[in-house]
This record gives sequence, structure tokens and C-alpha cells, in this order.
Amino acid sequence: MEFSSGRTRLKQARLAGDRRELYPHSLQFYLEPPTENISLVEFESLAIDRLKLLKVVENLGVSYTRSSDFYKSKLEAELRKLKFPYKALAEDDYEARRKDHISHFILRLAYCQSEDLRRWFLQQEMDLLRYRFNELTDSLRQKFLEHVHLSFEAISEDLKSELANELCASTPGLTANKIKEQMFYKVGLADAVDLFRARRVFIKDGFAYVPLKDADSIVLSNYRTKLSKALAVTARSLPSIQSDERLQPLLNHLSHSYIGPDYSVQKNTGKISLEQIDALSVKSFPLCMRQLHKALRDNHHLRHGGRMQYGLFLKGIGLTLEQALEFWKKEFVKGKVDADKFDKGYAYSIRHSYGKEGKRTDYTPYSCMKIIMSNPPSQGDYHGCPFRHCVPELLRQKLQSYKVPPSGITQILELVKGMHYQLACQKYFEFVHDVEDIGFSLNHPNRYFTESQRLLSGGRELKKELSNSGTSQQKSNSQENMNSNTTPTSSNTTDDAELEGLEAYFTED
Repeated sequence: MEFSSGRTRLKQARLAGDRRELYPHSLQFYLEPPTENISLVEFESLAIDRLKLLKVVENLGVSYTRSSDFYKSKLEAELRKLKFPYKALAEDDYEARRKDHISHFILRLAYCQSEDLRRWFLQQEMDLLRYRFNELTDSLRQKFLEHVHLSFEAISEDLKSELANELCASTPGLTANKIKEQMFYKVGLADAVDLFRARRVFIKDGFAYVPLKDADSIVLSNYRTKLSKALAVTARSLPSIQSDERLQPLLNHLSHSYIGPDYSVQKNTGKISLEQIDALSVKSFPLCMRQLHKALRDNHHLRHGGRMQYGLFLKGIGLTLEQALEFWKKEFVKGKVDADKFDKGYAYSIRHSYGKEGKRTDYTPYSCMKIIMSNPPSQGDYHGCPFRHCVPELLRQKLQSYKVPPSGITQILELVKGMHYQLACQKYFEFVHDVEDIGFSLNHPNRYFTESQRLLSGGRELKKELSNSGTSQQKSNSQENMNSNTTPTSSNTTDDAELEGLEAYFTED
């Protein structure tokens, strides 16, 4: 017994040693792809968790200063909850480091497929690395620099004393006493370009003298270069991956993944009357649906993409099949479609979308990411996301016509410029409803409607402290998913397959 136990302990010690060699530091540049075999279930689970994390990084980065205590506490809480490495974990915390490594490469595959996706992924990964690097102690930062082969030459105490005045004058935030306490590195100017541009570093003879506190600028510049190249290389390798019929559907869904309830279970079916829709479109529709509703009322017609997007949204807010048939028929008859043509063509398509024809599939309303990333509108179309697909001047005009104040329009357009389309819609919600912080992460048009109605009816207390970091939203989504017996990605993994059976849905323009 004792001998067997000794052998077991020895085997475990060797295994732990191998694990530490795989991930010697809680941070990394993700230079070596994983080689182990994992199941498709774990593949998707790891990717979804990292996507949740990056969404929180995006939300917090736009809403708060990255060095603020609130930003740090919220991000650390999310890292803890999702079991990713944070600060300095124990040396044998292999599972967290393994998860961090594998999940990064999975999302790299999903987000290398277009320039917009690559840019978004790169920015969030850099913000995540910046936070984690700055949370390390000085000794662990030094170890990490050595780990990623950025072990620059530390200047001697004598040289530091000789250059003390210049270092103090050239390095913001450092007094003479702090100069003595701070370690400085002699770095090639090419590696410290960002600091040089911002006039935050002392330059002499082609070298920059960088304090350890500013090493994150060099680390991030180096990481950006490596990750940008890696994403380009990965994109060129996509054809071989796309031939794998198991992986390609997962990767496509991840790049516009929605994590939350799919709104196919209509708890409020029949509670909305047709007479209410005009008023609701002004009070509680997101801008994309408000735009579609106005176009339908003005033109008495919507083309295919608009009918798909708006029809499923109306279904999700509670319109019954009978109401939907009446709604679309009345509007189309006002245009160029006679009643007989509607009954023979469009009525079947509407019944199909409600699961009463064909494969009897209950089709789900589109999430924000699906609207943003797929089927962009062309001339004569009104579907899509206005924050993503409208030119800035036209978007400005729309916002002005909807009484968004000039300061709000400026904030929204800044978010759009940074490609934070969902956050721009979130900001639009705040101005339309005259609230400061809405308390949830907006990622679905039907979520916008639900929260608007809850707010207008006094169904919840407004939160003055931001909780849109994703934590409360993920908790809410998790509970709703449990209640509706869906998995976090169920609406995504079936969505495209469902649409294959809906080819006849509003087929005529």
C-alpha cells in the first residue's frame, strides 16, 4: 500500500512538473498553438467563456477608465467567475492556464475571418493583457518579460543616479525619490515608439530609458505585432479548416455569437394588440426595428431582409400568428399587393415562421450580432443595424429626428467610430429613456424591448452604479436559459440550419 501510494505521488509530481513547463507563467503571447485533443463540447464551452470575457472587456473599456478601481474590480470578478488566470495564480493552477491558452486559439480561428472581426478581437485581447500585466508584482513582471524574451537590459544604480534629473524630467509621475525605487530598462527606440510619441520617456543615443511601470506599453506593442501577424496567417489557413464539417459551423456561429435567451418561448403571446404597435415603436423599439416599422408604414412594403428581421422581432414581442397575418396583410394591401396574392404567397411564409408549415420549426428572432454581421442591406433595404450600416451623417439625422440631444449624438457617433455598435445602441437606450446606466448588456433587439417595457411600467429599480459589465447580464441570461431549457448557444447552433427550411419566407420583393 505504501509503495503503491509512493509511486502515485511520484507520478503526480512528474505530471505537475510537465504542466508547469507547458504554462510557466499566468500570462503569455500565445505563440505556440495547443496540440492536445479535446471534444467538440469542450471546444464550444471554452470558446463561449472567453467570448463572455472579451465582451465584458469591451463594455468596461468603453464605459470606464482602464486604470480605475471599478474597472479592475469588475474585470477581476469576471476572470474569477469564468476561471481564467488573474493576477498571480498558484504555480500549479494548470486548468486555468490551459483554458486561457486553448480558448484564445479557438476564438482566433473564429475572429480571423474578416478585417472587422480581427480588429475587434485584437483590441479586446490587448486590453485583457494590459490589465493582467499591470496587476502583476514587479518581480512577476520581470519573470514575464523574460518569458516572452523581452528581458531588456536593466541599467545600473550608478547610471540611474547620473541620469536622475533627466529621468525625472522626462518621465511623468516620477519624483526624485521614486526614481531611486524604480527599475529602469535600456530599450531600443523602435521598441518604445509609443512612449516616445507621447513624450513619456527619456531618450539618449538611440535608446529609451523605460521605467518598469511603463513596460506595459512595450509589451502591448510587441503583442499587437505578433497577434496581428498571427491573425493574418490564420486567415490564410482557413480553407483547410473550413473543409472540416464539424468545426466550420461552430466557428461561424462564434464570430457572431449571441449568449442568452432566444425569445422563441413567447411568454407574452397575445398581450400586444395591433393598435399598440405604432406607440410601442416610438417608446420601446430599438433603432433598427423603429426604422423598419417607419419604412413599412411609409412604403407599405419591406423587402425580404426587412421582413425577416422585423417579422421575427414582432413574433418575439408577443404577436400571435393571427395578429401577424392581419398586420402584414393590412399593410401590404395598402401598397401594390392585392389580398389574393398575399393569401397565396405571403401568408404561407408567415405561418412557416411560426412553425405551422414545412418543418414545423419555431424560428427565433435575430440577435444583435446576427443583424450586424450577416446580410448587409443594399439600396432599397431597411434592415440591418443603423449603427453599423448607416453612414454617419444619415445616422446623425435619424438621431436628431428622434430627439436625441446633441451631446448624446456625439457620444453615440464616437462609439460607432470605434465599432462598438451594441454599446452605441445601449447609449441610445439611455437617452431615449432618460436614464444614466441601464444595468444590463444590450445584445438582442427583443431584450431592448423587454427592458424598455419593464422600465416604463416601473417593473424594476434603476441602477445608478454600472452593472453592464456582463456579470448581472450573464447571471440573468443563465437563469432564463435554465427556465426555457436552452443551452447558451442553442439559438446559434440551430439558426442557420433553421433558415435553410425558410427559403420561401417572404420570397417576393
